Amino acid sequence: MPRRFYLDTAIWRDYFEDRKDSIRPLGEFAFQFLKNCEKKDCEVLYSGLVVQELRSYYSEERVAEVFSSFRHFLVEVPISNGQISEARKISSSVQGTHLKDALHAILARDNNAIMVARDRHFGPLEDFVEVAKPEDIHF
Repeated sequence: MPRRFYLDTAIWRDYFEDRKDSIRPLGEFAFQFLKNCEKKDCEVLYSGLVVQELRSYYSEERVAEVFSSFRHFLVEVPISNGQISEARKISSSVQGTHLKDALHAILARDNNAIMVARDRHFGPLEDFVEVAKPEDIHF
């Protein structure tokens, strides 16, 4: 079974915008991660929630255009009502956790994927899903 990764929306934004922080090339980290996934025949998972969040920053055409570059190893995963319900419970019981972050983490866990994120809100979720930054994943 290929290695599976579920990318947080912020990682896609790093790539789309070639973002940088004060010292790190976040966009380059995201790009190199995706290229390594391609070379190593990994699967990169995404959901309708990722697409919905991206559409609040970019046009539908822009999202489709960028995803098309990776279409051969992208896998869309569905979101169930049970997962939404679990995310609500987690976000209300785990301090500092947002509903959407909890749902992303649940989708990664339920699909045997590593959650790829750099957002500090994923820290409390590491009890049930592996979380790693793109530059920290070894292929």
